[in-house]
Amino acid sequence: MNIQAYLSFEGNCKEAFNFYQSIFGGRIINRQTYQDEILNVPEHYRDKLQHAELVGDGFHMMGNDTAPDATVTKGTKIQMSIDLDDKDKGQEIFDALVKEGKLLATYQKTSWGAHYGRLTDKYGVNWMINAK
Repeated sequence: MNIQAYLSFEGNCKEAFNFYQSIFGGRIINRQTYQDEILNVPEHYRDKLQHAELVGDGFHMMGNDTAPDATVTKGTKIQMSIDLDDKDKGQEIFDALVKEGKLLATYQKTSWGAHYGRLTDKYGVNWMINAK
């Protein structure tokens, strides 16, 4: 079994995945726009991503620009979680993700011995960083 994250955006999936790629590395594959699909979407939305994947060493994220007639509800039901063994790399990732976002819990040493922090990035995606 393999469970993966699938993120929905409101027209800025390409921008968000480029941002995540600048932080995590990897490569963006399967960029499929609405251009070639037989769907009822406005012409100005045809260049938006119907599906994209960011894959790299130890991660695989998927996402899309939700069709204009669908609503993306921002909330706290889902959070992306990153576990790693390097607290300094954790700080680097945390600092990059929180830029223009919202700090929820400062990245710091915790009672369970790890360095941990929470944030919402500039795209409204919630993240937890946990480094041992």
